[in-house]
Amino acid sequence: MVLELRSGSKINNNHSEQQNQAVISENNNSSNSPSKKSCQNEDGQGMTLVVFFGLLIDLLAFTLILPLFPALLDHYKKHDSSDGLYHFLDSRVKSFGIWIGADEQFNSVLFGGLLGSLFSFLQFVASPLIGGLSDHFGRRPLLLLSTAGVALSYAIWVNASTFGLFVLARIVGGLSKGNVSLATAIIADISSHKTRGRGMAFIGIAFSIGFLIGPLVGAGFAVWAKGHDKSSNKEWYIYPAMVALSLSVIDFIYIFMKFKETLAPEKRLKSLDAALKQTLTYVNPISLFQFQSLDNLKEDELASLKTIGRTYFLYLFLYSGLEFTLTFLTHLRFNFTSMDQGKMFLFIGVLMACVQGGYVRKIPPGKEKVMVLRGLLLIVPSFAIVGFAQNIPTLYLGLALYALSTSVVVPCMTTLVSHYGTVSQKGIVMGVYRSLGALGRAMGPVVASVLYWMVGPEICYSMGGLGLIIPYLMLKSCKTC
Repeated sequence: MVLELRSGSKINNNHSEQQNQAVISENNNSSNSPSKKSCQNEDGQGMTLVVFFGLLIDLLAFTLILPLFPALLDHYKKHDSSDGLYHFLDSRVKSFGIWIGADEQFNSVLFGGLLGSLFSFLQFVASPLIGGLSDHFGRRPLLLLSTAGVALSYAIWVNASTFGLFVLARIVGGLSKGNVSLATAIIADISSHKTRGRGMAFIGIAFSIGFLIGPLVGAGFAVWAKGHDKSSNKEWYIYPAMVALSLSVIDFIYIFMKFKETLAPEKRLKSLDAALKQTLTYVNPISLFQFQSLDNLKEDELASLKTIGRTYFLYLFLYSGLEFTLTFLTHLRFNFTSMDQGKMFLFIGVLMACVQGGYVRKIPPGKEKVMVLRGLLLIVPSFAIVGFAQNIPTLYLGLALYALSTSVVVPCMTTLVSHYGTVSQKGIVMGVYRSLGALGRAMGPVVASVLYWMVGPEICYSMGGLGLIIPYLMLKSCKTC
């Protein structure tokens, strides 16, 4: 926990120097006057705020569904047709559970984990492609396309009278969810080495506020809808789905009107074929972990990038298991309603917002690795506490440690990885980094759900907590990160 980043997180290589020289050259070409430089700084800050608010609106819509998953599965279990997709899949889950002797009460956990992994697997496929295309075409068109796809997924959810349509909505949403990787690439475009950490913290704050408000709003509309006029032909889930759709449309209009391109034409990848070849290699996990498109980096820098990427993958692989099964644990053990789930996410979001808004954004350059290591250790006991919790105070103690850790680890690791690559490679670097996270999220829920299903939450969460020691040791042993 006491390792320091050398020389304030500076990377001793030609690409870092080239990026700095590109920024200096651009400023000199515009004007050498302090007033002109001040205007450019203000433009960068303005775009940071545009990205922040655009991402915040998107995350408010995205997080509406989080406390509703157990209730949604219960709804489709009761209302999907006997020959529909839900009962087809559920019969297979039950058959497999009988074969291995798993507890039938945990079937919904396994089923939810499969659904959660599907969404993240599609993100894993789409994220590097969207990032690579943005390196060629620019950030703005891909950001608008991604936002439009997300809006379409919510439109399908509004009309999801069958489980098959709900799954289709999740598929479209997963394939379109590239705006987070684009947001990080945009921050890298418009920030300097010294200001990049602050820009990444804004992304973390957007996540915190999204998780602070979104789940509670979704739960509130679900509770209101269930208590609404019983004669209405509308299902309860339509109301939170319509709110998500409305927010997504607002987000598209906001980005269209306010966002200006941050990747100048002269800094883009010139060949579309090159961009596609780069991105397609990242669908192959082996190529992904090797960062093969960045073979022009120096050996020590590439090794550092690989270590950070693998650490991030393992962290999200284990973390996402707790994250996704949490609502099912509280639903089964404590009989949490959708509103109880919303209040739980509110508690987590308040802590994350306070830490990221008041502390993380002030972390000086060069301290990110130390903070990541501390955060990784902090989350280890939180897993065991949540898994063994038999009362609400104990549960919330574990959730507090979980929130404090997450609020530090994710933005600081993102800042670390954003230092790598030239200006024209930022989209690829961040796309691959986010894809590693998406791959972890794709595998984590289903693996954790299977383990939860087979041995129960106590052993499942304890193993997850102990497993987080591995990424801690990996990052700590990296002397050049």
